[in-house]
Amino acid sequence: MLNIVFGDIENSIFHPLTYFDNQYEDEWITNPLSVEMIRDIDQSEVISAYLIQSPVLGAISPKEISGSVKTLILMAFDDTGKIFNASSCGDNCAKWIVDIGTRKELTINLHHVMDFSTAGMFEAYMVNTGKIVHGYKEYLDEAFQIKER
Repeated sequence: MLNIVFGDIENSIFHPLTYFDNQYEDEWITNPLSVEMIRDIDQSEVISAYLIQSPVLGAISPKEISGSVKTLILMAFDDTGKIFNASSCGDNCAKWIVDIGTRKELTINLHHVMDFSTAGMFEAYMVNTGKIVHGYKEYLDEAFQIKER
């Protein structure tokens, strides 16, 4: 299930990009989920664990993919129990965050109200209020209440 915390929380990684560069594992890059996320978010193709073909940058290493994709990969594969700052992702990552939350117990923290409107129907536990939301409208209602506090 997806768990969402607004604001800072213990055990969170505020700057996932740096954490990724020092912690990722080669097999994370070639995992089919990562390949699909890299293709969707960065419009790039994974050639190997060490080489990604970007239409903008040319041949790049995994350390040069976008911060959004780095954060998504951490959410999907890091098993240390760290909580990642999803505000380092663009709104185009919302559907992937929801997808990862259906695959595993995932807690993220946000410092802005992310646009989950393209994520379809989803369920998330709002840690700040203890409420489970079902879909974008309920999420927005809870998020704005939390942000107003």
